[in-house]
Amino acid sequence: MAANKVIVYGGRGALGSKCVQHFKSQGWVTSDVGKLLGEQKVDAILCVAGGWAGGNCSSKDMYKNTDLMWKQSVWTSTISSHLAAVHLKPGGLLTLAGAKAALSGTGGMMGYGMAKAAVHQLCRSLAGKNSGMPSGAAAVAILPVTLDTPMNRKFMPDGDFGTWTPLEYVAETFFKWATGADRPASGSLIQLLTSGGKTQAVAAP
Repeated sequence: MAANKVIVYGGRGALGSKCVQHFKSQGWVTSDVGKLLGEQKVDAILCVAGGWAGGNCSSKDMYKNTDLMWKQSVWTSTISSHLAAVHLKPGGLLTLAGAKAALSGTGGMMGYGMAKAAVHQLCRSLAGKNSGMPSGAAAVAILPVTLDTPMNRKFMPDGDFGTWTPLEYVAETFFKWATGADRPASGSLIQLLTSGGKTQAVAAP
């Protein structure tokens, strides 16, 4: 039996590295996109690229930060969606990285909020008719609040870590969905809500 294959876009970041590690531990093959061009199909594509920048409409960095957020979140999600159209198996999984904050206004981080809201819209569009997704494939966006990454701990050392979502939980959830277990419907926006060190995956309205 051929090994399962996954593309992790953004695999050098904290979450991406954890996903690569977890999928490899389960015997899946991870590779760069160049090696996957051609007729080969993959079982899952995980877009975990992204970043954060603050700033409201009076910030001198608003344009620069919005452009950065667009490149880090929207372009990476767009590229991953195209990769899914070309390389994902029928019935496969595409995950995108949204944000719970972008379900409402984000006054202090406008570029971030706009970019993540665009990712949410893209996810819902991918579930629609004529989206170009392979037959039976699902696009699902995760909407975390704060991920427990080394960088977040460095910049928010006084944060309530019990409300931060562990990277292991995300990687395990992706693996479960990739194998078809408890996979949400395509187009779902799944909030990752952590309290007291316990995380729940809850569909956004």
